[in-house]
Amino acid sequence: MAGSTPASATASAAPLAAGGEVIRRKRTSLLSDAWRRFRRHKLAVASLVVLGLMILLVLLGPLVWKVAINEIDFSARLKGPMPNHPFGTDDLGQDIFARMLYGGRISLAVGLAAMAMAITVGVTIGAIAGISRGPVDAALMWLTDLFLSLPQLPLLLLLIYLFRDALKGVFGPEVGVFLLIVFVIGCFRWMPVARLVRAQFFSLREKEFVEAARALGASTTRQVVRHILPNALGPVIVAGTIDVAAAIIAESTLSFLGLGFPPDIPTWGRILYDSKEYLDIATYWALFPGAAIFLTVLAINFIGDGLRDALDPRDVL
Repeated sequence: MAGSTPASATASAAPLAAGGEVIRRKRTSLLSDAWRRFRRHKLAVASLVVLGLMILLVLLGPLVWKVAINEIDFSARLKGPMPNHPFGTDDLGQDIFARMLYGGRISLAVGLAAMAMAITVGVTIGAIAGISRGPVDAALMWLTDLFLSLPQLPLLLLLIYLFRDALKGVFGPEVGVFLLIVFVIGCFRWMPVARLVRAQFFSLREKEFVEAARALGASTTRQVVRHILPNALGPVIVAGTIDVAAAIIAESTLSFLGLGFPPDIPTWGRILYDSKEYLDIATYWALFPGAAIFLTVLAINFIGDGLRDALDPRDVL
């Protein structure tokens, strides 16, 4: 009717309760929405609990279980699990539980550090390729394809064989080998992340909110940092969980082949390597580090599945 005042759009769109009261929806943040969707994935939640307990155990366990990792007791060599040696002993009488706690910190640190390096390099190259056009994009994708075509395990073995002694002399046996392993694993894990980020940039740079920022005079750097990159990090986080698991397996493989950390620095892979000669009489020696690697990698993969569902922008329920 002419001259009448239109009703409020907010009030008319909001649902009404009994008595005509407006029901106001509770506003939630993106983080709380992601956590709500993550909790739907029961295996991911259980895996997060398992992984958290394992991290707490390897971090705080040595403060409670104060048995030295290199304490030799020939009278207790190759003994099965017992109260004073929960995981048994090795061929030198060393406590496997204490060595597992110490080695867990190294294995998890290698996985996280290698993942951080792969994500950093991959996001940088993928972002530059995704926002660029022409020869820059072509050159970066040629570099990515080149690294993808290289045989990873033989090159890992070659690089460690060539540079291990030099880095050990500069940084010490533990830090030198740690830096070398993180570097070589990170160098061969960034390519899938770069391709993923590049594809995300190709999709996002034509969206309306990026066009609006460009129309308002936002520089290319601002478009990338404030608008495109935050919206592309969901798949990258999921890829990062996979990289952690892959790095742990790669470190365990190198240690099992005898090219990882020195024998006096136990990692889960090194403990497996030391047990291979005694599988028939001391199966427990290989069982516990193998189970730790299996549970860690499985938990990280399930967490990645949960993050994929939680960060899926199509899931808005």
